Amino acid sequence: MKTDVLIPRPEEIELKLTLPASDPANLEKQLAQMPALARRKASHLHLHNTYYDTPDQILRDKRMALRLRRVGSDAKPQWLQTLKMGGTSTSALSQRGEWETAVPGAELALSALQATPWSDIDPDGDLFRKLAPSFVTSFDRTSWTVRRRDGSVVEVSLDVGQIVVEGKSIPLCELELELLAGQPSALFGLAQQIACSIAVLPEHRSKAERGYALADDSLNLPLRAQPPSLSRKMSPSEAAQCVLREMFCQFTANLNTLRHSDDPEVIHQARVGWRRFKSAYRLFKPALDVDAVPSWEPLQTLLTVVGELRDLDVARTETLPKFADAYIAGKASREEKWKALTQALMQSADLQRKAVCYALEAPRVGASLLGITQWLEELPQGQALGEASGVPGMSLRRWARRRIARLHKQFKNMRQDADTVESQHRVRILAKRMRYGIEALKPLLSWRHTKRWYQQATDLQTSIGMARDLVQANILLAKLETDHELTEFLRGVAAGQAHGG
Repeated sequence: MKTDVLIPRPEEIELKLTLPASDPANLEKQLAQMPALARRKASHLHLHNTYYDTPDQILRDKRMALRLRRVGSDAKPQWLQTLKMGGTSTSALSQRGEWETAVPGAELALSALQATPWSDIDPDGDLFRKLAPSFVTSFDRTSWTVRRRDGSVVEVSLDVGQIVVEGKSIPLCELELELLAGQPSALFGLAQQIACSIAVLPEHRSKAERGYALADDSLNLPLRAQPPSLSRKMSPSEAAQCVLREMFCQFTANLNTLRHSDDPEVIHQARVGWRRFKSAYRLFKPALDVDAVPSWEPLQTLLTVVGELRDLDVARTETLPKFADAYIAGKASREEKWKALTQALMQSADLQRKAVCYALEAPRVGASLLGITQWLEELPQGQALGEASGVPGMSLRRWARRRIARLHKQFKNMRQDADTVESQHRVRILAKRMRYGIEALKPLLSWRHTKRWYQQATDLQTSIGMARDLVQANILLAKLETDHELTEFLRGVAAGQAHGG
């Protein structure tokens, strides 16, 4: 992201934040008392927005949104028609084209789209005639305009309401910081001031994207890895931004989702996202300014409770169920003990999930996530390949191959000496790093050469992981003080697997 030029129009640049800990009734008061917003007059509007698309969602596929907004009361409304296009879907900072026009009434006007890119995709108006209402957002907006001495102008908007589609609805409570003038860094500076006292989370999905997700029941699904396409013409820092942004998005998106979902896969994908992010950071480290990387220390408590919840979920849904029949063996007394164990694990997981949500309500967590978001957006672009690699004239493809080959060499050497539990754990971590690295850089690699390495890493990670999961399950059972006979049975199973039984 370039930060040394003023933004052109018509372009919308905004930072989206959800508010995990706040009571909507007190938010306006909390915000109004903050130094950055104090003594600034707030404006209040009720906004009712209808989003349109074709039955087969052509606009959604083209990353476009078309809405009709009613501003004010039913008795004396104003109508605005807005077309939005483009923008990244992997960052809380969105930059996209925006064309907004006043229209006379509660109907879309094709004439209002004439000075927009709409004419390029729909020259004869056929697409416009197929449009129909898709969903509605309705919310109260409180806004403050912040003007800085450096000339930047930011509009801070608190939106509280709901998204509605076909009888379904979800609450809406978020902050939007829109850049009206100046440099995008002004958005992050103001957001960090807010994050000092109010918990925030970066939100990569627009209201329109959440409306579509609500309509097709995909709103609370886990977000899995979606490695981006890389061009061989990219610099290492450009590739790093592309890769790291997607991985960080996977982490933060699933953090947002787990506040509303108890699906074990959501917490799993959040943890995977963070591990992929850390692995890619190490992979691209030679191409990055490490002095500019924000501290991850404020996230440590959150990451710990996320890991503990994942261990509980793995034990109760994957590891232990495989041994239920062998333990029960048709005996009613053992069946009761197993049911009690299952119930205890479920209760522990529920409590741990609450601990994760509580950790998300710490303002320092949101401030750290914001810092990482800003660092990713401001990564220096166009760094010469020779600077990152130490070899003048090196292509990105060759650079990627060298990095993966180096990882494989480390993996191979460590694997030969993995004769203890601790060393096996280290080689498993390295196997994950190699697998994540190959997945991230796959467009730049020769799959014929790396396929075998990838399979080796996957197989070893799986085999060592199964043994570790059983050991971890026994540790959890000891903490729960479960029945002695059951505990000894599982210890026996773990010992048998350790010796190839």
